[in-house]
Formats: sequence, C-alpha cells, structure tokens
Amino acid sequence: MKIRISYPPLESTLGIPLLSQNRQFQWFSDPTYIYPIVPAYAATLLSNDGHKVIWDDAIAEEKSYQAWFHDIEHNNFDLMMIETKTPVVKRHWNIINDLKQIKPDVKFVLVGDHVTALPGESMDNCEVDFVLTGGDYDFLLQNLIRYLNDEVKTTEPGIWYRKNGVIKTSGPFISNHDLNLLPNIDRTLTKWHLYAEKNGNYKITPGTYTMVGRDCWWRYKGGCTFCSWPTLYPTYRVRTAESLVSEVGTLIEDFNVKEIFDDTGTFPVGKWLKTFCRLMIDEGYNEKINFNINMRFGALSSEDYSLLKKAGFRMLLFGLESANQTTLDRLNKGTLINTVANECKTAIEAKLEPHITVMIGYPWETRTEVNNTLQFSKMLMQRGLVSTLQSTVIIPYPGTQLFDEAVANGWFEIDPTDYDNYHMKKPVLKTPDLSGDEIMELCNETYKLFFSPNFILNSLKNIHSWKDFKYALKGVKKILGHLNDFT
Repeated sequence: MKIRISYPPLESTLGIPLLSQNRQFQWFSDPTYIYPIVPAYAATLLSNDGHKVIWDDAIAEEKSYQAWFHDIEHNNFDLMMIETKTPVVKRHWNIINDLKQIKPDVKFVLVGDHVTALPGESMDNCEVDFVLTGGDYDFLLQNLIRYLNDEVKTTEPGIWYRKNGVIKTSGPFISNHDLNLLPNIDRTLTKWHLYAEKNGNYKITPGTYTMVGRDCWWRYKGGCTFCSWPTLYPTYRVRTAESLVSEVGTLIEDFNVKEIFDDTGTFPVGKWLKTFCRLMIDEGYNEKINFNINMRFGALSSEDYSLLKKAGFRMLLFGLESANQTTLDRLNKGTLINTVANECKTAIEAKLEPHITVMIGYPWETRTEVNNTLQFSKMLMQRGLVSTLQSTVIIPYPGTQLFDEAVANGWFEIDPTDYDNYHMKKPVLKTPDLSGDEIMELCNETYKLFFSPNFILNSLKNIHSWKDFKYALKGVKKILGHLNDFT
C-alpha cells in the first residue's frame, strides 16, 4: 500500500499551529516544530512491512494549502493518517470531506487525544473511514493495514470504522504494547531535519526528540486533571535504559545530533534513571550532547541532580502551573509550593537549567491568586532560580477531568463544542474577577519578566561562549514572539 502520514496546512491569521505531538495546542507567531515520535514510529513500522510511506508534514515544510491540495490531487495513495487536536478538529473534518470528493477510494484515518475522547463525534461529522483511539496508534495503524491486506484476521481493540453505513468499534483500546519491540525510527524517511532547528528547547542544533516512555508515571497517582495525554495513555510504560542509550548513540554518530529532548510526560526516575545516567557516562555521550527532559518537582534528590549533570543533562522542564497550593491540589499536581524554590536552587547549583511552565485563567482563581503566581515566577527569575519560563492560558480538552468539571459547574465562557475557539487567543473559562483581556495581559506580563534587570544580569553571568550568546538571542526572539501569541 501507499500511505501518507500527513499534517495538512492550517492557514490562519492566528499564526502557525503548534500541533504535532503537543499536549497543549497553540498558534505561534514564531514557528516551532516538534518532531512527532509516535507518527514517526508508525511510518517506520509500515515501511519495514514493505509499504510505500510518504512523510507529509506540510506545516513543518511550510507549504500553502493550495500547493498541498494540488499535490494530493495529482498523486495516488491508498490511505492517509492525520493527527488532530481539539482546536483544529473541525478544520480536519472539512479537509477530509474535501479530499473525499477527489479521492473517494482513499481511506482516511484520524488519531489523537480529541478523537480518543470522542471517537463517534468525528465519525458523525466527517467522512473519515477510521478513528484509532489511544496513544499507541503506531501499533494500531500497522494492525489495521495488515487487516486490510488480509494479513491478520482481526483488528486490535480501539479502532472505530464503518460497515454497511453503520459506525462500529473493535472495543476499548488497551495500552499493553511492549515499547521495547519498536524499531529504531527511520529518521531519514520521517524528515527529522524539518524539526532540527526551529525549536526553542534546543540550545545547540541540530536537535531532535526521543520518547522512551508513554507517558507519565504520575498517572498512577491519578494524573493532572488538566492534561489531555492520560486520555491516550492510561498506563505508564517505558523502554529499557539500554535501548535509549543505544538510540542516543545512533543520533550522535549517524546524524550528528547535538541536543536531545525526551518528551516522555515525566522521565523515569529511581533505579532506571541511575542506570541510564551511568550508561551515558560510560559511553562518553555525556560529553557529546545536551539531554533535556520533562520532570516533576519532588521526584529527585540533590544527588540525582548532580548525577544528571554528569550524565550530560542540561534543561529540566517542570510544570509549576500555579503558585497557589489550593490550585495545585485541585489539579492533583502533587507539588508542595513551599519546596519549589529550594528545589530549583538545587538544580541550579548542579549547573542544570530549570524551565517552568505556568497557566493563567483557572475558573476558581481570583485576581490576588493570579498575582501570587506572577510574583512567585518573578521571584524565581530575579533570584536566578530558573533559566526560562513559559506561560499559557488554561484550556480544558474533552477527555480530561477538568473538562468534565467545567461542564458540570458551568465554567465555560463559550459553548464547550465550539472547538475553534480553543485557540488560546482568549480564555474559554470564566474567572471570578478577571476579564478575558486581563487574563491575556497577565500572560504577557509573565513573559515581560524576561526583561527585568535582575533576570538580564543573571542571564549575562551564564554566557560563557558564542553558543550561549546565540541561544540568548534566540530566546529573545522567542519571547517577543510569545508576546504576540497572546494578542
């Protein structure tokens, strides 16, 4: 079969869509492209099975919709898979309906957290042939195509389809695939170079992504109520530390990669982490790359931070989300706000670079509480306890506990099914004493902290090379772009 793994262009005055492998969708003024690991695994599995696979990320390739549609119209293929998300799912419905007019025999497949939460909705609203639910859609797509080719007798659970005009399903998806059975991603087939430069997570380029686990071990404590990826990954699974070290070696030796971001929801800790670090040091990879991860406050000891630095780690991304303990408890973050500053200090003393994320616009937070988060972030930055910061507006997606709470409590400012307005250019939830414009301005105020004299002074102290200087300049460009993102 001839298969396209596609991200159709989504042209908009709102900006450039940050869609691929993203937990929180946003339109950016300055482009950022994240290498989508699970679709890349899907492409590799299918190519290894002998199929012709076309990697078709028209967003990262910066194609116009007209050029992309013309290419689709004049080339034959059998199946197209599209990863979608709540803010753009209606656009994808329209695109599939348009493509069905010119390619009636092509099979179209939707994947992602939105269609996992509401699979029947997409089947009802567009001519999509299959919806693959759950996050293991690399395995499911391989199984589906083997079924269509009569290579297996049944499909795996989690696939929605049409039969004689009736919508059917093979049952609830099961997250039981062994990640250690996955092949090395074919990075050439999946055009990894498209994502190697335009990404603010990289201090040195070229950079790329890995994802050793799916998705966050905090899931066993209930997970964060706002996160959409527990919808995809109700269980936490991880490959061996040895397999990731081997992948790192391949990326260094075959692709000259200088920086890696592992996008596991929370990187493994404990014995697994110590094994990984020791192997990175033994192989000498700690001297050849920067390694960056998602981490949780309270998960690491001071000895762990020192070991990470020795193993080549640079940036640790922490989801702070709020400086109010009541909010952290409601979100089930498992974070104690009175320990955050000291933990950031420990990471800084180990010469690591903590990055924190905060969110504005919770439907229970008052102006005073939002200001607490702003002031706490300001303190961390002015004292040099964090290297970078990211601010977003809270957007609850279908499938999350927060979405269900918002519907039940009447917190939505809009019709909850008005997905086009989940674009983060304005809030979708009501707040006690803040207008939508004020919330957006507070997001901007968070980014303006980068221009405070104390933060600039601390940043200058950390510039020791031309690479550091270039990274600082890139950061300024990103910050100026974010100031436009909330306009």
